[in-house]
Amino acid sequence: MTSSSKATRTPAPSPLERAQQALADGQSRVIDDYRPHYHLAPPVGWMNDPNGVVYFRGEYHVFYQYHPFDAKWGPMHWGHAKSTDLVHWQHLPIALAPGDDFDRDGCFSGSAVVCGDTLALIYTGHTWLGDVGDERQIRQVQCLATSVDGIHFVKQGAVIDAAPQDGIMHFRDPKVWQQDGFWYLITGARLGDTPLLPLYRSVDLRAWEFLDYVSSGQQGDGYMWECPDLFQLDGRDVLLYSPQGMQPAGYERLNKYQTGYRIGLLDSQWHFSGGPFIELDNGHDFYAAQTLVAADGRRLVWAWLDMWESPMPSQSHHWCGMLGLPRELRLHADRLRIFPARELVALRQAPLPSAPAWSGPGSRWVPQINGDRLEIHVHLDLRDCTDGHLGIALRCSADEQERTLLYYDASLQRLVLDRSRSGAQVTGQRSVSIEPAQKDLRLRVFLDRSSIEVFEEDGCFSLSSRLYPRSDSLGVKLLANGTGGCASITQAWPLASGWL
Repeated sequence: MTSSSKATRTPAPSPLERAQQALADGQSRVIDDYRPHYHLAPPVGWMNDPNGVVYFRGEYHVFYQYHPFDAKWGPMHWGHAKSTDLVHWQHLPIALAPGDDFDRDGCFSGSAVVCGDTLALIYTGHTWLGDVGDERQIRQVQCLATSVDGIHFVKQGAVIDAAPQDGIMHFRDPKVWQQDGFWYLITGARLGDTPLLPLYRSVDLRAWEFLDYVSSGQQGDGYMWECPDLFQLDGRDVLLYSPQGMQPAGYERLNKYQTGYRIGLLDSQWHFSGGPFIELDNGHDFYAAQTLVAADGRRLVWAWLDMWESPMPSQSHHWCGMLGLPRELRLHADRLRIFPARELVALRQAPLPSAPAWSGPGSRWVPQINGDRLEIHVHLDLRDCTDGHLGIALRCSADEQERTLLYYDASLQRLVLDRSRSGAQVTGQRSVSIEPAQKDLRLRVFLDRSSIEVFEEDGCFSLSSRLYPRSDSLGVKLLANGTGGCASITQAWPLASGWL
């Protein structure tokens, strides 16, 4: 056979090329009914944790856990988007795909850092040693990938190829930062049913020295602390993590898993001691938060705006998952305060007329304010409010069969987010305590197609939840069905798209 008659073999596509093709092929099937307009969401397929959030060459990059082949969790890839202003985003090619010996079954969560002129991703390589899904037989190692352009990444292999002690299989979610000439890495680990937080140190991101366990769980602290993040804020150390296995107590920890923090001190022996675990957000859907330092020094945080085993109707629309708004963290005494990033005001379009105070009885439509992409400022005057509910109804259908309620319950002295009639599949209430002496509540409410995020004006709390109402459920009402108090809308804006 002559050389000219030999068949030319086309190289098999790489895992990354197959993933990118699946993304391209899937977009024609996506249904947009629930898709957000100014939040980060996948173009197609499944999204969960934010991975690396980083500022690189004048742009913010957000990576995220991604499965482009299906709208359900599967072998994890790293999706990628960027922005110059934290408001307007564009999708970039998939950054990482599993398939090498060290990450055969998943490129799990991690972080991103700038090292000289290189953007480095540090992530967990995941391998099933038995049946897929059998978490008793897994191998997890910490891996490195680098990029000179911030778009195309070259894997460097496993840089921590074993857990710090025998018996640890769950060993994941590295968060890396630079301090005093060293790189530090904190990760989650599980020994039996005890959560651990190993801490490592490096000079080059490649050779890592195990220092000690920053902290470990006690009775009632759960069995695994995912997505740990350790940082300083106003001279205090903050330990942020997402525990699995904590039990509900009263109104607290009602989600399957939580994200929260402790304020304290990391001592010279690498041991963290501090106050109690406090949930960072009190809504139905908020998990796996990760922070970065913004260009101007602010501490920003993103989280997955969903929760494991929660209803996810958009899966039938060939996409699933979104991230919450970027938020600013500030320290006040022994609590974090949380605010929507100040850049988000750029989304505002022409203001809508305000709604004067309503004291009831009953409810009143606000016809000048309606929609599914809104920022609304709500004032609840609590003076003399001794019983009943005082608040607002959002995403209301004309027949009021669909509505999402946000109200102060005077008998409980709590602000309640009620989504028992918020559309497809979702239900339940979440709430926060309001001090008896408080005379009013001022709230910023963000709606984006299938989500609501509520922020107290002074950052004392937030409530974030997914909603799935019909596309024509757009109305707004003020509610007052008790004694005393009044509710009003002081400002409102329709919000523009955040996608380029």
